[in-house]
Amino acid sequence: MHDKQLREEIVKRKLETGRSAQSLSEEYGIPKRTIEKWVRAYRKEAAANEEKAMSLKAMEENVKLRKQLEELKKENDFLKKAAAFFAKNQD
Repeated sequence: MHDKQLREEIVKRKLETGRSAQSLSEEYGIPKRTIEKWVRAYRKEAAANEEKAMSLKAMEENVKLRKQLEELKKENDFLKKAAAFFAKNQD
């Protein structure tokens, strides 16, 4: 059996960072299905506990915003390259 602190840390890393259960499984040597089961249990607990529900919502929002930021960075880099290309070809 895995201790509660490790279990909580893995669930938190999954929910806060959006990492896959597979990558966490490889890092910690814990089966992917076990991690998925822990996350489902946390979500179920959050549904019954307002404090956990707020924490879960914040973690999910954080992941969403990180993904959005990464996408915007990619778009910005593309636009910079396109602007440089067109500026170079105007000469």
